Amino acid sequence: MNGVIALVGSGEFTAAMAEVDRGLLAATGRDRPRVAIVPTASWPDGEAIFNRWAAQGEAHFAALGAVPVPVLIADRAAADAPAAVAAISEADLVYFSGGKPGHLLAMLRDSAAGAALREAHARGAVIAGCSAGAMVLGGHQLRVGGGRFLGLALRWQDALGLVPDVVIVPHYDAIPETLVAPLVLAAPKGAVVVGIDEETAIVGRDGAWQVQGRGRVTVWRGLRRERHHAGSAVTF
Repeated sequence: MNGVIALVGSGEFTAAMAEVDRGLLAATGRDRPRVAIVPTASWPDGEAIFNRWAAQGEAHFAALGAVPVPVLIADRAAADAPAAVAAISEADLVYFSGGKPGHLLAMLRDSAAGAALREAHARGAVIAGCSAGAMVLGGHQLRVGGGRFLGLALRWQDALGLVPDVVIVPHYDAIPETLVAPLVLAAPKGAVVVGIDEETAIVGRDGAWQVQGRGRVTVWRGLRRERHHAGSAVTF
């Protein structure tokens, strides 16, 4: 059975998400799970920030009793390096932190690390992504190029598809909903748009999910909007 997936709106590696992360560690079924910390999305923001996210993730999961392993994939060469592939392949939980979703997707698409991620998911490893890390796990991802959203030209590209036919919008409660409406209208045909509030997660697998954390998850099915609070079951 495919492993559990956690889509997180914000707050990775902080006390606000510790309870959610304890649940993810428990879902691995291991006494001391190995956690691959992947800060790749933050690389465009500079090496210092990239290393800071890796260190923060390592400290956070060590304090929760896990064995964290930073996986420092900055570029395509690193995404194909045996050490990165081994770290993801051996992990019980793989966690992608936030930053630039386009960079993260480019590093994982058709790379050895990306293949290792899919294999880990298929064998039952827990996969978690926060903000940009969540966005790439969906079926579709926004990119600059044709159409318009928030004043920018846009078009869609295939994301990793671990959560197929879904568009993930993190930081949902930090964005005026009137600005999200054009994205909902422009979403690929048949796609469900899932907005995840900050310090909130939706956790599940194979279409069955539960909201966790302080905020809400908003699900758009075409023009029909659903609100889900912590503890709510969601299907898509």
